[in-house]
Amino acid sequence: MAVDYAVIVVYLAAMLGMGWWGMRRAKSKSEFLVAGRRLGPSMYSGTMAAIVLGGASTIGGVGLGYKYGLSGAWMVFAIGLGLLALSVFFSARIARLKVYTVSEMLDLRYGGKAGLISGVVMWAYTLMLAVTSTIAYATIFDVLFDMNRTVAIILGGSIVVAYSTLGGMWSITLTDMVQFVVKTIGVLLLLLPIAVVKAGGFSEMKAKLPTEYFDPLGIGGETIFTYVLIYTFGMLIGQDIWQRVFTARSDKVARYGGTVAGTYCLVYALAGAVIGTAAKVLYPTLPNADDAFATIVKDELPMGVRGLVLAAALAAVMSTSSGALIACATVANNDIWSRLRGLASRGGDDHDEVRSNRAFILVMGVGVICIAIALNNVIEALTVAYNLLVGGLLVPILGGLLWKRGTVYGALASITVGGVAVIGLMAWYGILANEPVYYGLLLSLAAYVIVSLATKPTDAAVLAYWRERLAGRGAEEEEGAPAEPVAVSS
Repeated sequence: MAVDYAVIVVYLAAMLGMGWWGMRRAKSKSEFLVAGRRLGPSMYSGTMAAIVLGGASTIGGVGLGYKYGLSGAWMVFAIGLGLLALSVFFSARIARLKVYTVSEMLDLRYGGKAGLISGVVMWAYTLMLAVTSTIAYATIFDVLFDMNRTVAIILGGSIVVAYSTLGGMWSITLTDMVQFVVKTIGVLLLLLPIAVVKAGGFSEMKAKLPTEYFDPLGIGGETIFTYVLIYTFGMLIGQDIWQRVFTARSDKVARYGGTVAGTYCLVYALAGAVIGTAAKVLYPTLPNADDAFATIVKDELPMGVRGLVLAAALAAVMSTSSGALIACATVANNDIWSRLRGLASRGGDDHDEVRSNRAFILVMGVGVICIAIALNNVIEALTVAYNLLVGGLLVPILGGLLWKRGTVYGALASITVGGVAVIGLMAWYGILANEPVYYGLLLSLAAYVIVSLATKPTDAAVLAYWRERLAGRGAEEEEGAPAEPVAVSS
């Protein structure tokens, strides 16, 4: 394992080195939070694919393939569909707004008053997303070093917190690009073909497994519908995803770069399911389907390659974890703390902005590590996060983009009713039940439409300014002159 250890150590050292490099570039709020809004198509596509394809998509996707066969691709496939929908229909308008958070967009659209409550919901979602990603370090480091769970979480989490705190979005962008390359080589170009060959090829796989393993809908229609509802729609409104859209150099980069990233996700989804199916042939009686990834990597890959593939899994976890962490800290600072202190409309100088956001990443990062150590049920935490996000924020966000009659009171009612309904229904039906997000979303939609129609339409001046911002006009950047050019447009 010495060669494998060396690969991992070099990879982790490179992550910290890029954090240091990013610190030298992040001199303003825009540079720190959205990489100066200067990413070109290649870097934008790679980093967007990196953040949406995390540990759940890699380790969990292979586990679903082990359990259900090719139809196990649907969870990650739903993520890819969501990213495609966001990129084609909404990303250009989102990029032109020149904001930092989803809540800022809601305030622009509805004329204020919606940002704080939406910020609280979004903060809860990004916090749980960061926590569940951080917990995944325990699985990877256990395979690598037979490491204690708590020590593994502290080690992996500390590295992510370090490079995220140092350079903000610039560090995360650079590390995500490396992570994208490592995942592509490790999972698609190495693990996928090796797993299929070790399992005897597709003909042998079909001979040894039940026919339902090769049924595209074998996982069940209701499960597929739930994946689309939660993950596809979740991609449309998550702060972690929007914050990457804000990094695009132009609306065209956001649209076409995101489309490339979404297509990559569809390929990644199928690859994970095929790897899991091959693992079922090789290890038909694993006690836990999520062990399939680690088992096939540990037992079937040659040294060096094994280290690279485990680095790919680590890259998947780190990219999601760092993206969720900076999103969580951005919302906590800009949407909650600043508003509570009455500073939302008052800007500070660039140094103060960077320093405060850096402090929030550090504080949120320490909190995420502590919660990850204490928390055991990852699936329940992630389900609560996505149910709150979709049930509470989907309707007012998409309604604001698509329906000019929506009002701030309709948005507030939708967030409140949807959020409370989801929490209550999870208590009634159980956290993992499908009904909470179904009914919560319907109640949120009803509250939005009824209250919007029953209240005074949004002020014409607010809507006029909103249309100006959607067209890419009227946004005044706070950061001053752009920093020196960098090679990000390839």
